[in-house]
Amino acid sequence: MNIKLHTPKTLQTGSGMSSAKQFLLSLLATSVSIILTFGTAAIIDYNKKQAAKKEMVMMIISDMDNSIELVEKIDTGLHECRRLQNEIAIHPEQFDSKRVNLAAGMSMIFNEFPETTERIFTSSIETFNTIGDVNFVNEVSSFYMSRNNYKKMLLGELKDEWTGKGAMQSFEKLLDINYPEYVYLNHSWLREMKRQRDMCMQMMKVSEKDLAEFGKQHTKTDNQEEDTVADKVNDEFMSYSTVLEQAKEKLKK
Repeated sequence: MNIKLHTPKTLQTGSGMSSAKQFLLSLLATSVSIILTFGTAAIIDYNKKQAAKKEMVMMIISDMDNSIELVEKIDTGLHECRRLQNEIAIHPEQFDSKRVNLAAGMSMIFNEFPETTERIFTSSIETFNTIGDVNFVNEVSSFYMSRNNYKKMLLGELKDEWTGKGAMQSFEKLLDINYPEYVYLNHSWLREMKRQRDMCMQMMKVSEKDLAEFGKQHTKTDNQEEDTVADKVNDEFMSYSTVLEQAKEKLKK
């Protein structure tokens, strides 16, 4: 009697336990692949958002520094006007009204604050989403509000008074401008703007070194753009000059 032994199907393809193990390993591999794919994408997206946030923050603080620098120059000019006004008030006989020149000290008040960064900050909801810090946004908003009030209330009034009263025409009109008060108010605004700027740097953990590096990078880019424009203008100049010279030579013949 011949007995034939048949291999069970479960053993031919692997035991039930082996199949379950293979399935779990396959599921684990798929899960790890999905996690790595989406995890990497999430990390890349996070890094992009952080880079955009840092760029926006640095741009805003740099704009604050530019504004503060201008207010400091105005402060220097006002101090000089106050000094000269005080000397004239004490010893008017030592001065010639026709030769007293306050233009150097007052020229800075006619400079305009660049508003590109402020417009970007205030006009786009993406800015708020990118920065994602309510306290920082509020502090920046306060800074720009303070700067706008400064332009309207101090600079605007001083411009009107200086041009309307004709401070350059006589000592009487010059002495009528309250430079001591303007110096005091300007210093108060300057101190508050610096406080707001320092607060923003602390909130975003920006160092002076970071700010300096940002300034160098953007200054270099600006210079490169200016050089490119200058080269283009120079090339155009040479091209047109050559055409004119050739035309002149033809006319001579």
